[in-house]
Amino acid sequence: MTRVALIDDHESVRLGLEAACARAEMMSVAFSGSTVTEYVDWRALSRQAPADVVVLDLTLGDGTTVTENVRRLVLDGSSVIIHSVADRPAAVREALSAGAAGVVSKSSPIGDVIAAVRTVARGEPLNNVEWASAVEGDRAFADAQLSARERDVLRLYAAGLPLKVVADRLGVAYSTAKENITRIRVKYVEVGRPAPTKIDLLHRAVEDGILVEPAADPGDATRGR
Repeated sequence: MTRVALIDDHESVRLGLEAACARAEMMSVAFSGSTVTEYVDWRALSRQAPADVVVLDLTLGDGTTVTENVRRLVLDGSSVIIHSVADRPAAVREALSAGAAGVVSKSSPIGDVIAAVRTVARGEPLNNVEWASAVEGDRAFADAQLSARERDVLRLYAAGLPLKVVADRLGVAYSTAKENITRIRVKYVEVGRPAPTKIDLLHRAVEDGILVEPAADPGDATRGR
């Protein structure tokens, strides 16, 4: 029996997947919810084993990033399939880099999603069209390889906060935060994705799933350089 967890902040999507899993042989839905935190809390309270496969929405409404969510689930012992509208290839590539087993488009027939779950549950690679499209010509996913601290700095700074406020929130010196921004810009240049301005950094953060969407009007994003 393959135990599946469904994590998507759109209830209608979850209900459709739940019904499909219920019809599938040797498959059951162990959990259905809108955030990874809900799933982790459920695991802790119920003392249930990790789901064999987690079908995860690419972008959740709680402000978490796809990297955070995928890594959390993989470290917990589950395989992860990204269930995405597939219109943000950079974020899909980030999910694959974080350890997701594959991606299935939300436009795919429900039977394809079930087949993907079975494939991943068997430990086989999910080399489908969506996966190929996400990694085509990736040049190592054009990943700037930002550290966890650099990602934290970029998330706050690109959202529109002045650098001094970013430093205060993270408990680091202003000079440290400034050095982080300099290194971030250098790393993006090295992978062919330059970000010389704060607006450019905002675009890179959104492309890479570090920000779900701009938290401030683009006109405000130039403040605090």
